[in-house]
Amino acid sequence: MIHITRTIAIDESEIQQEFIRASGPGGQNVNKVSTAVQLRFDVSNSPSLPDDVRERLIHLAGRRITEDGLLIIDARRFRTQERNRQDAIGRLVELIRKAAEKPKLRRRTRPTLASKRRRLVAKRRRSDTKRMRRPVPRSEE
Repeated sequence: MIHITRTIAIDESEIQQEFIRASGPGGQNVNKVSTAVQLRFDVSNSPSLPDDVRERLIHLAGRRITEDGLLIIDARRFRTQERNRQDAIGRLVELIRKAAEKPKLRRRTRPTLASKRRRLVAKRRRSDTKRMRRPVPRSEE
């Protein structure tokens, strides 16, 4: 069991991990050893996630989620399988924790009377400045 929050825990059987060859530096070793981890988690069919967390997770995951609802995390930062595996699980846990936070409801506020007055005074000052820059009209005598 992977504990995410006090109420959410994911069974390790819900996560599939596949080791693949990593690109990048590593010399001859990079061509021989499959150290990168591709973690797959079925978000849409997971019994461990509440519905609201599932929706926020799908939104947060962005391009990392497939049309079938599979979340795919690639971890290839380290040179060992174990550290990449821990990194992938840590990133999954962090993503689900972020999705578990309920967004703060935005309350509409109205501008204060003082801010309205400040705005109007500034507009009047700007208007006067521009009016003073205009050429003075000649009066016909």
